[in-house]
Amino acid sequence: MTTVVMRWSKTGDARMAFKGLRNGLAARRVRPGNGEPLPRFRWWQLLSRSVRTLTLRAPDGTTSTYAVDVRQLGDRDDGAVRARLYLDGALHSLSTMPARFPVPGGHIEVAVNVYGLGRCHYVRADGTESQLTPHPASAEGRRAHLDRTRPRLSRFVGVVSTLLVLIGICVVLPQLVETISHVPPVADSLGTFDLPVRVPHVVNLAAGVAAVAGSAERALRLRSNWLDALAS
Repeated sequence: MTTVVMRWSKTGDARMAFKGLRNGLAARRVRPGNGEPLPRFRWWQLLSRSVRTLTLRAPDGTTSTYAVDVRQLGDRDDGAVRARLYLDGALHSLSTMPARFPVPGGHIEVAVNVYGLGRCHYVRADGTESQLTPHPASAEGRRAHLDRTRPRLSRFVGVVSTLLVLIGICVVLPQLVETISHVPPVADSLGTFDLPVRVPHVVNLAAGVAAVAGSAERALRLRSNWLDALAS
């Protein structure tokens, strides 16, 4: 019993050490901003820019509005994808990904994936967290508006997007297993696996397009995960 407890203790210590290292690296990536104003959201940025906001109330009753601005295609000067944190409309700080901005009562975590934002959450000091509110003109904001105004249609769209991702996995995964099984070390130890039929290129293409469409919709709700990457 003592041995089991000690092993769990060591595992917990390792996780805490890794978390501390990750947070330290994220903190070193943060750079101070120059106070420039938050650029207006343009219609042509619908699929290439994400802006999310958070309003915090201080004990004295005053409020501060934070905005996270991410250009998924990267900055013009070096192509790096950065998160910019604006405080009441002025650039407060910026960071490459994944970003971790300290704010009153906790911090804001930002991460991206191939489909857009993978995470944009306010994490409180007690560990609870909530998503930031998407800008109404952004793709995420329009998707959130659909969810508020037409919840049944929103749920239907969500179910369809998940099915599209699962279809992509059902098409891709057997072919992936077949390919891996023919790697010499794997074939020697486990044998090979061959599909009974060849999947036509047009089916692969259609499944890939469907999976990308489903994953893109899920990303608008910050729901994409490793399944989306596997399907696409």
